[in-house]
Amino acid sequence: GYTAEEAVEEASRCLNCKKPGCVDGCPVSIDIPGFIKELANGNFKEAYKVLSLYTSLPAVCGRVCPQETQCEERCVLVKRGDSVSIGKLERFTADYARRHNIKENGDIRKINKKVAVVGAGPAGLTCSGELAKMGYDVTIFEALQQSGGVLIYGIPEFRLPDEVVEYEVENIKNLGVKIENNFVIGRTMTIDDLIKDGYQAVFIGSGAGLPKFMNIPGENLNGVYSANEFLTRNNLMRSFDEEYDTPVNVGEKVAVVGGGNVAMDAARVAKRLGADVSIVYRRTETELPARVEEVHHAKEEGIKFEMLTNPVEIIGDDEGWVKSLKCVRNELGEPDSSGRRRPVPIAGSEYEEKFQTVIMALGTNPNPLISSTTKNLDIEKWGGIIVNEESQTSRDEIFAGGDAVTGSATVILAMGAGKNAAKSIDEFLRNK
Repeated sequence: GYTAEEAVEEASRCLNCKKPGCVDGCPVSIDIPGFIKELANGNFKEAYKVLSLYTSLPAVCGRVCPQETQCEERCVLVKRGDSVSIGKLERFTADYARRHNIKENGDIRKINKKVAVVGAGPAGLTCSGELAKMGYDVTIFEALQQSGGVLIYGIPEFRLPDEVVEYEVENIKNLGVKIENNFVIGRTMTIDDLIKDGYQAVFIGSGAGLPKFMNIPGENLNGVYSANEFLTRNNLMRSFDEEYDTPVNVGEKVAVVGGGNVAMDAARVAKRLGADVSIVYRRTETELPARVEEVHHAKEEGIKFEMLTNPVEIIGDDEGWVKSLKCVRNELGEPDSSGRRRPVPIAGSEYEEKFQTVIMALGTNPNPLISSTTKNLDIEKWGGIIVNEESQTSRDEIFAGGDAVTGSATVILAMGAGKNAAKSIDEFLRNK
């Protein structure tokens, strides 16, 4: 991150536009010129105060948000060269506040109305923080033992340190939000139980924890992981530590199938566990959905990229462990529904390569536990909860947002959904 001098110098490049495009590009509508102006003047505490009016997770966003396709892409300085490094300035401001123990104002006029939030990930934390600032009595119900959702179990420590997430979670608690961990909605209690218990509105921000697979032969072999399981075991269960009982057996050669940010995270974790790692992706580097920055880091760390390559079978040894991966080479054909050119297999191009571990990083869908245990909740065929523009579901008192609605997406989009839902819940309860 930036030093104080570097932050002031970079902030001084901001032109303070009358119609700032950067704000329009931000899913949570941060007053970007406002906090950068304070930075440029060396007022770091005031810069944090501006940020905290709009976002509950600034140190997270500053590290993992795809600024290059959002706020920074709309900076007028792009036309002259480089945009203002908004993400790095946000990170600096939030890190400064953490180091100097600057807190959000917890002096809030309380409203005697209870709201339940399902999931302590970016959507749930943001929704809770916004509602708490409005004075509501908010309780988050989180299935895992640590709060943070994908920020803790999905994103590795080297990209987003746990202490950063824990500090921002504590800030939300300081606003009066209560968090019940190890509490599985749909098992410990259902959403209907919460409503009977006196909660007047519920926000579902339970994420998308159900991994996708390719449905090719051999996916049930030992040594095949979903990226979800692989990252959770390493991030949350500390499986790389011999003291723990949930070991991850990583072979000498690891194949990560997929090309998104999660694939890069899984590859870089496997590299740190001592493996020779290859990303196997069916299109070219141009079509990689991961951030350019993440691809750059993976390459710097020695991760190989096998492009225009698609697995067709995972081959096992006599004991049921992965032995090799059978792949086919592709060429790009006409664009598909995503706008990217469709990969077309080349006849006779099949080959086999030795791997001991295969990690599937192909995206995720919402876990059906909540939708299957909540009466009259409309869902998409693939499991996403259906909401209107106000984040309201088919049940008036139930709202939803983030990956539980969209399937796997970005942290900042989940935060935007949580913020939108908080506004709608406030309107709903005021009019009730």
